[in-house]
Amino acid sequence: MTLSGKKVLVTGADGFIGSHLVEMLHAAGADVRALAQYNSFNSWGWLDTSPIAGQIEVISGDIRDPQVCRKLTEGVDTVFHLAALIAIPYSYLAPGTYVETNVGGTLNICQAALESGCRKVIVTSTSEVYGTAIYAPIDEKHPLQAQSPYSASKIGADAIATSYFNAFSLPVTIARPFNTYGPRQSARAIIPTIISQIAAGQTQIKLGDLRPTRDLNYVEDTCRGFLLLAETPGTEGEVFNIGSNQEVSIGDLADCIKALMGKEVQWCRAEERMRPDKSEVFRLLCDNSKITKLGYKPQIDLNSGLKKTIEWLRKPENLSKYKVGLFNL
Repeated sequence: MTLSGKKVLVTGADGFIGSHLVEMLHAAGADVRALAQYNSFNSWGWLDTSPIAGQIEVISGDIRDPQVCRKLTEGVDTVFHLAALIAIPYSYLAPGTYVETNVGGTLNICQAALESGCRKVIVTSTSEVYGTAIYAPIDEKHPLQAQSPYSASKIGADAIATSYFNAFSLPVTIARPFNTYGPRQSARAIIPTIISQIAAGQTQIKLGDLRPTRDLNYVEDTCRGFLLLAETPGTEGEVFNIGSNQEVSIGDLADCIKALMGKEVQWCRAEERMRPDKSEVFRLLCDNSKITKLGYKPQIDLNSGLKKTIEWLRKPENLSKYKVGLFNL
């Protein structure tokens, strides 16, 4: 089926992936309701500068509130649940908030979608739930390992979503993206961390561990995966990885960005950017064969995606939004 003309809800619409998804859904003809986290600045995050901000319904609220979630899902065909706390370092400091937001928020959205009779709910997971690969590539049957409070909260959120499918027949599908990157990503992530420091003219680039490997997927490819899962019947009650099936070490990634930006810089180890030994996820490599069977195929390779991201971050109006000299938890 197509989402054209359908009422869809995107939670976390003010964030990195969420704002791109909103724009892609709007371009596909969907009637978009977007949840931005309530704040006293009346900020809609990245939607503030989106060219379609005036063409969608934006609601400020909080997924931790069941009443808000009930109002959000009224009359909605499809829910894309992306709202979450995602920064791993901050989860070491505020684990309770991660449980309230990620587990409790998912519970509220699932219950509200059930009561509202939504046709489909796409719940966003993360490759972090797998922890360091026991075997690679990682398929959906790989054991889940809670190596940070963040990943533990996402494992809990996935379990809540699955329980609503099994207990109440909620038509929920779990989308499990590997490491998504692209314009608008928070500086807490490795790619904007490197690019923003170089773009700001720094030559001593502060990084954490350069050894781990990641499977990187450009944000538009991740969003294409979300749409495919929403539009394909028979995905309910299932988990689908979304990734590129390629891995790169953080060190090699940093060298690639350095070459693309044409700058002579040095990598400096910053202790505050290091995870505790048992918490670092050392290898993530996606097996995306399950979603590939539905017709999914990444369209933007790493080199092209990095060029797009560099071009965006080099623009002064975008770089100015990043506090380059401040480590972002």
